[in-house]
Order: sequence, then structure tokens, then C-alpha cells
Amino acid sequence: MAYKSLQQCISKLDKRGEILTITEEIDPNLEMASLHLDEFAKSGKAIIFVNIKGSKFRAVSNLFGTLDRSKFMFRDTLEKVKQLIDLKTNPSSALKNPFKAIFAALHAIYAIPLKVRFPRSFHEIQIEDIPQVKCWKDDGGAFITLPQVYSEDIENPGIMNSNLGMYRVQLSGNDYISNKEIGMHYQIHRGIGVHQKNANQNGEPLKVSIFVGGPPAHTFAAVMPLPEGMSEISFAGILGGRNFRYAKKDGYTISADADFVICGELHPNDVKPEGPFGDHLGYYSLTHDFPVLKVKKVYAKENAIWPFTVVGRPPQEDSQFGALIHAITGKAIEKEIPGLKAVNAVDDAGVHPLLLAVGSERYTPYNPIKKPQELLTIANHILGTGQMSLAKYLFICDDENAPDVNDEKTYFTHFLERVNWERDLHFQTKTTIDTLDYSGDGLNEGSKVVIAAAGKIKRDLAISLSNLNLPDGFSNPRLVSNGNLILEGKGELQDLISSLEKQNLERIGLITLVDDASFASENFSNWIWVTFTRSNPANDIYGLYSKYINKHFSCSIPIIDARIKLHHAPILVR
Repeated sequence: MAYKSLQQCISKLDKRGEILTITEEIDPNLEMASLHLDEFAKSGKAIIFVNIKGSKFRAVSNLFGTLDRSKFMFRDTLEKVKQLIDLKTNPSSALKNPFKAIFAALHAIYAIPLKVRFPRSFHEIQIEDIPQVKCWKDDGGAFITLPQVYSEDIENPGIMNSNLGMYRVQLSGNDYISNKEIGMHYQIHRGIGVHQKNANQNGEPLKVSIFVGGPPAHTFAAVMPLPEGMSEISFAGILGGRNFRYAKKDGYTISADADFVICGELHPNDVKPEGPFGDHLGYYSLTHDFPVLKVKKVYAKENAIWPFTVVGRPPQEDSQFGALIHAITGKAIEKEIPGLKAVNAVDDAGVHPLLLAVGSERYTPYNPIKKPQELLTIANHILGTGQMSLAKYLFICDDENAPDVNDEKTYFTHFLERVNWERDLHFQTKTTIDTLDYSGDGLNEGSKVVIAAAGKIKRDLAISLSNLNLPDGFSNPRLVSNGNLILEGKGELQDLISSLEKQNLERIGLITLVDDASFASENFSNWIWVTFTRSNPANDIYGLYSKYINKHFSCSIPIIDARIKLHHAPILVR
């Protein structure tokens, strides 16, 4: 079904029993977020808040809270979109099934945006009229958590060359002038950054429009990683089964179907402190200088609905975005990178900190001893591709008897059986990582490690622990999976290394040092979250019998120091 509005979609979901309506007055300061978190945790319904303290508008959350609900919303277009994505990434597929290709191409008529008159249903409001949703107690203010941020390149203008991205927007708090300024937090590797740079070089402000609401396809388009050359505006039209409708007013592009539109300018070198904000790694993003949007106009349609979400330690509603992306793209990424068989941006680690991959190893099939060669080429390609370039840990193994990359526990067992720690650690120091990851040296700054394993089983991993002799300050040894040892403690790391080097650990494949081994071993998800969000590879990977050969770090067993450090961001606590 082609939804003309967010309200139309909600009405359809309500008939299906997918809507929880809350009529009593709810405070947007923490209370709305708390109700959302509880409902998402039980894979529950989308929530309509009818009576919001301080605002006349309604709000909706958890709209994308289950994959089943998302698939229902896009039930008429999902397969057609998948076919078009496949055609874009794999043109030869059209030769294999020309009738399917023609059918998909016909649906592409919705890719063309339609210019319309400025909607009469829009009326001017102030920023303060919007529901001021604050999700976590130490957040710097209220935020837009599901914005569609629209910008154009001054050097190549036009809606078909635009960027539509989802970057959080701070509505209140800090030093922002009420109703006149809001914070624009965009990260590295984002199209809006190119647009602002070009505008700044021309000595002009960048005009930005923020759309909130509208058909759910518009919201999803803002987060969708699209093949090169495919516009988010076009994708929104195809997925929604309805051409993206827009108007022009005072030099700004206006989404005619949006519930709210904020228009403003980003001026050169105009920044203010933004944050803190409870973010999707499970920690607060701290306060940093980010661009300030000078608000010019704010519009809302009659009976507008404010959509929002709450992010925090995964899984959350944004995790379902990832599930839907995977349902649409399938193996598109694998088709773009020669030799790549499968990749998993691990949600439990906050997506960017950890990638698991499987690839071909075909360079020297005549060599009886298989070692990573092609895998390293593939790894470099992965780390040079889109958002995957933000990965901090990349584990990649060859495809011989390879496990499912989405079964993380089985993957690590397979990997630890085969990895050669004297050979298979490959570091990149002083590079870029996720803006939201505070394990590194500074904002956007950290290191990466590629760990590539190939060949036959090299060790029989322990399934139970024999007695370990630990030095003072270390305790509670546990296996979180086969050969995967965790310890806790605040003693001297060198004392631990010296002690372990004297013991027989040939059946141990990896050691992680944590603050609380009981918590980290409670389930595999906890270990993943703790290990890969609280460590910076170049700083925090040590090893038994470690040495450097031609600047290459090697060891017999690595130790990842995943204890909380002084420079880490605070953990989110409800």
C-alpha cells in the first residue's frame, strides 16, 4: 500500500492490532522514552502518545520496532525494491530473468520526485511547540531522533543530487538560543559534510531542511545505505510506492508529505557545544562542538504526528532498521567486493566496532599450507567501503567449512581454532573510527585491527577450565565460549602476562580482561558488547610472548584489555 501520510500508515497498523494508544498525559522528559523502552523490550506495539505535556501534537514511537511490522508496512513494494537494488549492484541479473527485471524497472517510475505547490495544510510554529522528548537523564536537552536532514551541493544543485541523511538534532539545552538555534550533529563519512564544505568555500551558508514524519518510507530512506548513484529521494519514492512530493519556499526544499519541516542555515565556522546524548553503543556521546542551524521557519501540518525513537545499548529499534536493510539488500555488499562471501556488522557491539566476514582464499591454491593472502586484499576493500570503513575490529576467515557469520558464538569458535596469532594480527594506528566510540584517542580517532585466519584447525579449544594461577589483583576466570577466556581485575597487566606465560594455555585462543567477568560471561552478547566497545586495538591488545618483527606485532595468545578507562564515556543507566 502506498501511504500518503504517517497518519494513514498508523490507521492501517491500528486495524491490524499493532498500535498501543496512551491517552493520559505523559511527560516528554524521560517518561515517554521509558514507556518506549519497555514496549520495545517485549517486541510490542507502536505507541501513540495522544496527550503530551507542553505540546498540542501527538507522537508515535516504536513504529519500526519489529521486522514483521516493517515488512507489513512495505509489503507491496519490498520485493520490487530488492529487485531494483539487485539490478543496480548486479546488472547481469537482468539477463538471467528479463521479465522480473522489466517488472522492477516499471516500478522505478516512483523514483522521480514530483514538484507540487506549498501545502495549504502547513502552518508556522516554533521549535518549543514540538514535543520536547528527552530520552536519558543526562542528555543535554531534547533531540530529534528520527530526522530526515535534506541538503544540496551548491556546486551541483537539484533534488536528484541531494543528500537525505539521519543525523541527530538537538532542539533545546546548552547554549542554543531558544527557537532560533538548534544543534546539527553529523558524523564523518556523511554527504552533508561535503555540501557544507563547498558552501563554506563559496562564502555562503548551507540551506538545510529537516523533515520529520511523513510516509515511513521517507524515514527509512534517510538511513538506507544505497548503491552508488541511487538517490535517497528516489529510494523513498520506490519503497513507498508513491513519488516523493516536494515544494520550494524561500529557497528551501519542503517535503509536502512530512508532518514537520524545519528550515535553517549552517554558517561557516559557526559551532556550539552539542550533547551529551545517550547513544546506540550503550554510552553517552559527550559534549563536543558541532554546527549550529540558524532556524528560519518551522512548519507543521494539521494534526501532525511527531515520530521518535530511543537509542541505547543494542538491541533497540534502530537494530530493526539494520534487519530491514539486510532484508532489502541481501548480498548486495558481497557482490560489490570481489571474493567477499558474507559480512556481519555485529549489532551487539553497536555495529561499527565489530565486523565478522568470510572470504575466498584463491591466490595460491597450489600451496599445501593455506594462509591469509586474498583475505587481506578483501579486508582492505571492506575498510575502504562506505560505513564499513568505520569498523574497529575486522575478523575475516576463509570460506572452507566457514560458519554462518550471523551466529557470532559459532564463528568465534571456528576462528579461534584456526587463527595464528604470530602472523594474523594487522593493525592500523592513528586512523578514523566511529564518532560515537570513545575507546580511542579522541573524537573520531582510534585504531583498527584486521585479524585474518585461514587453513586447518591449529588448536583444540578448552571447553572447561583447569586451575589457573592468577597474580594479586586478578580473579574470576571464566570461559564465555570454547577457548575464550575472560578475567577480571585491576592489578598490573605485566604481572598477569608474566604469570600466564609460565602456565600451559595451549587450549586457550583468546583472553579478555574486564571489570566484571560474571557480567561479561552471563551471555555471549554481554562479552561482545564489553570487549569491542571498551577497547582500542592498538592501545589495548597485549599478548603472551609478544614481540615485534619488522614492526609486526605477534604473540602466542592476545589479551584484550576491555576494562573501562578514564577517558571512556559513561554507561547508560535508566
